[in-house]
Amino acid sequence: MATENRSDTFDIGGEDTVHRLGYGAMRLTGEEIIGPPDDEEEAKEVLHRATELGVDFIDTADSYGPAVSERLIGEALAPYEDVFVATKGGLWRDDRDGSWPRCGQPGYIRNSILGSLDRLKTDTIDLYQYHRPDPDMDYAEAVETFADLKDEGKVNHVGVSNVSVEQLETARDVVEIATVQNQYNIGDREHEAVLDYCEEHDIGFIPWAPLGSGDLDGLDEVADNHDATPYQVGLAWLLQHSPVMLPIPGTSSVEHVEENIAASDIELTDEEIETIEG
Repeated sequence: MATENRSDTFDIGGEDTVHRLGYGAMRLTGEEIIGPPDDEEEAKEVLHRATELGVDFIDTADSYGPAVSERLIGEALAPYEDVFVATKGGLWRDDRDGSWPRCGQPGYIRNSILGSLDRLKTDTIDLYQYHRPDPDMDYAEAVETFADLKDEGKVNHVGVSNVSVEQLETARDVVEIATVQNQYNIGDREHEAVLDYCEEHDIGFIPWAPLGSGDLDGLDEVADNHDATPYQVGLAWLLQHSPVMLPIPGTSSVEHVEENIAASDIELTDEEIETIEG
């Protein structure tokens, strides 16, 4: 298996080239994605190891912790050399009840990005994503704030998350959309139409929960064929399923990071893909 990231590449926004297998930093927090991890140095070692293995695309959000994941990335990796960092705004984390309230108000987003810039120790965010549509806010108007931030140089690329095809089209009427981040994995392909749209328009598709709930029953035989785990097969399938797919498996373990990166070395046969998709 690979000891480095051997996934091919994708040009985000047609400009910034990254390996398609990235890292999702949500798990670099305490339990239930609230508070700091038990060992912050270990969390930073996960980030260092990922980049050592060739991961150059890292995804996070201000609501992870909240504010914890971004801070750890800034402390571990800034200034960023050959690492493209994406974050999100538009959700806040209520540590009293564990809820994720939405807020797309311009003032909230503008305040959020200032915190993200500070924690990530950068003047410009590579990719800033509208985390989830706010039902109390006109969608196009909410996206306009992200467009303004791009015009002001605080953001290089704009992305959207948890959207329908209709919402994606609305966003594209406001600003160039570089990526979409929706839930997608072997067991949950509800957003196949969004993925098809992204392929048609060369928009990166970031599948969150790329391994679902971890229920990958039925992949054991395919995994055995490659001396791999079902989780690795799940990631390999995502990479082969679409050229715009940018999986971001997350973990708080160095060993698990290495295992995930090794999945980039798996070539599934057409027959194996049929088995997986069946």
